[in-house]
Amino acid sequence: MIIFVTGCCGFIGFNFANFLAKTNKTIRVIGIDNFSDYYSVSYKKKRLKELVKNRNFKFYKVDINQNKKLINLYKKYHFNYVFHFAAQAGVRYSLINPKSYVENNIYGFFNVLNLSIKFKVERLFYASSSSVYGELNKFPLKENYGLRPKNIYGLSKKINEELVNVLLQKNKTQCIGLRFFTVYGEWGRPDMFIMKYLNATYNKSKVFYLNNYGNHFRDFTYIIDVCTILKKLIYSKLKYKHLIINICSNKPLKLTKIIKEIDNLTLNKPTIKKRSLQKADILKTHGDNSLVKNITGIKKFTDNSIGLKNTVEWYIKNKDTINF
Repeated sequence: MIIFVTGCCGFIGFNFANFLAKTNKTIRVIGIDNFSDYYSVSYKKKRLKELVKNRNFKFYKVDINQNKKLINLYKKYHFNYVFHFAAQAGVRYSLINPKSYVENNIYGFFNVLNLSIKFKVERLFYASSSSVYGELNKFPLKENYGLRPKNIYGLSKKINEELVNVLLQKNKTQCIGLRFFTVYGEWGRPDMFIMKYLNATYNKSKVFYLNNYGNHFRDFTYIIDVCTILKKLIYSKLKYKHLIINICSNKPLKLTKIIKEIDNLTLNKPTIKKRSLQKADILKTHGDNSLVKNITGIKKFTDNSIGLKNTVEWYIKNKDTINF
């Protein structure tokens, strides 16, 4: 079995490629990344150093908009499954550089989708987002609810889902859209809440800005649960040509509660500056995870206290060698 992972040096892509390569040595994992400088390139290269320790992993520096290079990889490896995680991340950054989301999240996605169909990949799994729901105040959010994205990041993910509906049609490839809800854990993205808070805690020159005075609620989902789900989806029987699945814990937590738990673990606090709700932010995410539990057979998600403990311990161990 040969599995293709795009964005393999990003947070979810790295953790899943590493998890897959370590837990099944018979699987060949081919990964690509373009080392976007949206956040620290050196941090991404440290992830790659971990990946290449796996003998069944092979890396190529390729951008998903380099269509000829992508074609060569599809021809060479005849992938059985594709996991597409390469994308321009970040909600607030979409206000600054919207063009990047069109180029990467729409045009780039089209290239991967089109080639997966053309080369008859059995299943294409692609990263969507809870951001497609926007400010729907009907919780928990179910996959069949209407979508009202509030920012161009969420809109780009909604367009991805619509592209699949239009292009898939009579082709043999199955597509599974993964609506991720606030994934956190080891090797996390430095622009996300938990890593930013830890970085400010241990770097006194940094200030942590607490948006909306900490009154946001997020459906935090631990990265190991995500990796376990994704691996199980490879072997799950799926009868639909295009299936959308929430990837979430179904347990939203207030940010102030997470902060208290982290403070108890670190016995330390950063300098905090509270500020009002920022443009493009969503007040609450809370997804229904009954579908993913029914498909994969997973009944219990990692308790956030355990996930946070693991994340904090990883950060403390690695903080002197990672450069955010």
